[in-house]
Amino acid sequence: MKYSVLDLAPVPEGSDASDALRNTGELARHAEALGYHRYWLAEHHNMKGIASAATSVLIGYVAGLTNTMRIGAGGIMLPNHAPLAVAEQFGTLATLYSDRIDLGLGRAPGGDMAVMRALRLRQEASDRFPDDVAELLSYFGPELPNAPVAAHPGQGTNVPLWILGSSLYGAQVAAHFGLPYAFASHFAPAALEQAAEIYRAKFQPSETLEKPHFMLAVNVFAADTDAEGIRLRTSMQQAFYRLRTGTPGKLPRPVDRIEDAIPANAMPAVNEALRITAVGSPETVRRQLGDLITQHRPDEVILTGQIHDHKARLRSFEIAAEALQGLNESLAA
Repeated sequence: MKYSVLDLAPVPEGSDASDALRNTGELARHAEALGYHRYWLAEHHNMKGIASAATSVLIGYVAGLTNTMRIGAGGIMLPNHAPLAVAEQFGTLATLYSDRIDLGLGRAPGGDMAVMRALRLRQEASDRFPDDVAELLSYFGPELPNAPVAAHPGQGTNVPLWILGSSLYGAQVAAHFGLPYAFASHFAPAALEQAAEIYRAKFQPSETLEKPHFMLAVNVFAADTDAEGIRLRTSMQQAFYRLRTGTPGKLPRPVDRIEDAIPANAMPAVNEALRITAVGSPETVRRQLGDLITQHRPDEVILTGQIHDHKARLRSFEIAAEALQGLNESLAA
């Protein structure tokens, strides 16, 4: 099973965006050496704790630092952009970096109503999502003789499209177009089981994909001990709680007692949203990843980890890679 990285270029408390972007570059090189298959970056806006807003620019930076790993978007929020502009950006990336570029597509705005106004978006922009996906597919395929508009660069690059989602809608779109599907189970797992079932049941084979390909997103907070992994996770728990209560900021420092940072009545909702998580020592993380893979039967997994300390984050992805390599060896035996 292939395993990949989802990076939001987190900006920890006590640092700035330039630190975050340097950390992204170092993590990408580290991930490639560890055998990760893809390295995806996500579009978010108006968030002090995330530095991946200009996603296609950051993808080019990471692609230039790596050699073999696939680099892409997980994802581009398509209602924010004209399909032609996306095709030209990713067609350029694919031309520069050969067959290494992925394009994951979501239909959320990547921000709140104020962001939508700043991006000059109308509420109904997300309603055009299936039509925009179809338009993008045409821009990456062979140039049509009578087409009034073509993407240059773009035409003929066949950049692989993925549909991203946290609801049943994305599963249906991915199945309809015969595209691979990545579910945002790392922060919105409520519809995970049903979405995977619908995607697999309704999948229509396409020119690029003969059978369903489902990616599971998992939070990983791995360390040398269970206690340290649990402590690392508190940064993400705090960040999620602050986001949901309207006070987002930079990625918080970890705490010894999460009960001191989040009210008891809020913890069940935080834990439920982040339940697709592996946390703890190498042995614990391997067992938890194995349980998630057995339960959800993904074709691929993508790991993310909002960890305040950069060295601890590098170590976490190292432990996770070793765990998944071990699981792959067990499956092959």
